[in-house]
Amino acid sequence: MRENRFRILIADDEPIERMVVSKMIQNHFGDEIELTQAVNGREAVEIVRQSPCQVVLMDISMPGIDGLEAAETIREEDPDCSIIFLTAYDEFDFAKRAIKVHALDYLLKPWSKDELIAVIDEAIHLAQREDENREYLADNGADTAGEKQEQLKNQLQIERVRQYIETHYMEDICLQDAAAALHYSEVYFCKFFKNNFDKNFIMYLSELRVEKAKELLADITINVRDVSRRVGYRDSGYFTKVFKRITGFTPSEYRAMQLSV
Repeated sequence: MRENRFRILIADDEPIERMVVSKMIQNHFGDEIELTQAVNGREAVEIVRQSPCQVVLMDISMPGIDGLEAAETIREEDPDCSIIFLTAYDEFDFAKRAIKVHALDYLLKPWSKDELIAVIDEAIHLAQREDENREYLADNGADTAGEKQEQLKNQLQIERVRQYIETHYMEDICLQDAAAALHYSEVYFCKFFKNNFDKNFIMYLSELRVEKAKELLADITINVRDVSRRVGYRDSGYFTKVFKRITGFTPSEYRAMQLSV
């Protein structure tokens, strides 16, 4: 396993932006990470070439080589690096190019601290899994390398999907939203989900929401309508139908039953 800290590069031509992002990351991750900075895309590429970074946070609009061009070069030279765009540009062409370089995420300014920390957590987790992969291959030789590599790659994909749903289940999401956010085609994502979760996306999401709802129902100060909203259902009547279909009880009946125990 990796003994050194995870290296994170922040590339932005705005000094204040670099300072704000650096402070947020350092305050949260502390000694777990090593931060470095670049003032433009060209410098970012050179830094990664000299000392690989596990995570690159990249602005798009920078003088000389912009963030997308720099990301394309970094991706060619380091397939495992997690690239995260922090940008004010909500344009389709930029998003398409971000997908092309397999960016981990594309956060639009003004993004929140929670969004930033969550995606860096995911990137660090991916880097840890890559370390485990390399360690396994070193210990077990080439005979099973290809098979194990595919297994680990699949596990990483499963974990990314699970983490996305855990992070967004309280929002009004659907399979198409998840596929787009994770940069998969809808057809591939639908098949991948069924094969690896043994149920379709809607059923998995519904069961997760119901489990979260059960936890909230234990708190009698939260009314059923608010429970419904907190787990992603804007229509409390529909939430009640889903809850009863999965548990056999309405939310109110379930709460009463738990309180009587």
